[in-house]
Amino acid sequence: MVHSFKRILLAAGVLALGVGAAGAATLDDVKARGALNCGVSQGLPGFSNPDDKGNWTGLDVDFCRAIAAAIFNDASKVKYSPLSAKDRFTALQSGAIDVLSRNTTWTMSRDTTLGFNFVGVMYYDGQGFMVRKSLNLKSVNELNGASICVQTGTTNELNVGDYFRTNNLKYELIAFATIDETIKAYDSGRCDAFTSDQSQLYAVRLKLTNASDHVVLPEVISKEPLGPVVRHGDDQWFDLVKWSYFALVDAEELGVNSKNVDQMVSSPNPEIKRLLGSDGKFGEAIGLPVDWVARMVKQVGNYGEIFDRNLGPNTPLAIDRGLNKLWNKGGLQYGMPVR
Repeated sequence: MVHSFKRILLAAGVLALGVGAAGAATLDDVKARGALNCGVSQGLPGFSNPDDKGNWTGLDVDFCRAIAAAIFNDASKVKYSPLSAKDRFTALQSGAIDVLSRNTTWTMSRDTTLGFNFVGVMYYDGQGFMVRKSLNLKSVNELNGASICVQTGTTNELNVGDYFRTNNLKYELIAFATIDETIKAYDSGRCDAFTSDQSQLYAVRLKLTNASDHVVLPEVISKEPLGPVVRHGDDQWFDLVKWSYFALVDAEELGVNSKNVDQMVSSPNPEIKRLLGSDGKFGEAIGLPVDWVARMVKQVGNYGEIFDRNLGPNTPLAIDRGLNKLWNKGGLQYGMPVR
């Protein structure tokens, strides 16, 4: 009778939504599978991009590697699914992936109507425009009557319409299903401008025939908080992914990095002791061992290391951290305390 009643509740969705009801369902599946299924872009340098041997790198990729390190003590136990902007949400809803870590903007509709939870903001961004230097444009407001390339299924389409109508500017929007199609169209001269999140524009410029012939205009026309996403219904998994993000930021703030983490385990600092598991058992609440943060930082690095390795001044993108500096350095990155 108990089992029959449980099946009825499961069918009705009651257990899936109750406190602790989903239990460790996703974490159990990941452990049984032996790898994390991570949804990424179809190729965006600095964020999620494969090389010619199929090895993935980038900020979003490293976040999935950090989760794998926390769970398996092996950052390589990740299977990457390259997804278009149009297909990314279906893949998460269907369970084909465990986490979507793919330059995705946190919006109210996505957070409340699609059955998702955003776990944090890995990258604070904003939408911008790229044009050819030969046009000698200095401002978005000079794009009156321009044709603009954009990838369909993104917030960028709506933002362009809002901005141009608000400023009484005429425009022609030309949308494409994939980022590669959008880049090809712009590079061939089909559009006067290319619009996307500014971080993506810098990455896209590297793929153009002559990158130096193009410039990103200074205006930012929207807020684009980009972050990882999980499904509703499994609070433990939501907590695990969310606190993995917080812990990477906390580690940077506390000076814990991949080179000194072994020594920092013995630190007398109570915040570091709690973070690295030498005081308390904070990992247990999310189904992880006490050294879960130490595993992530040792194998992947803290947030600052991840940013610098993929986007920083010594990379082809050379993006300034700007809003993505720590909160106590003038930015917005703020990890919740482990205590």
